[in-house]
Amino acid sequence: MLHDILMIVLGLVIGLIIGFFLARTLMKKYMKKNPPINEKMIEAMMSGMGRKPSQKQIRQVMNQMNRYM
Repeated sequence: MLHDILMIVLGLVIGLIIGFFLARTLMKKYMKKNPPINEKMIEAMMSGMGRKPSQKQIRQVMNQMNRYM
């Protein structure tokens, strides 16, 4: 009886670990393929704040965002 419960708990723990890493890998792949924000969005956001960004500023913001992905 105790052996059966331990096997079920062990199976759940292993399944959770595998599921976590699989989901993490798939999300990283999806985010790399479909980034949530692009250069045009950054330019529109900065223009909406009342400033005209240079291409260098836009690239700096994109590099900062890509560093955290």
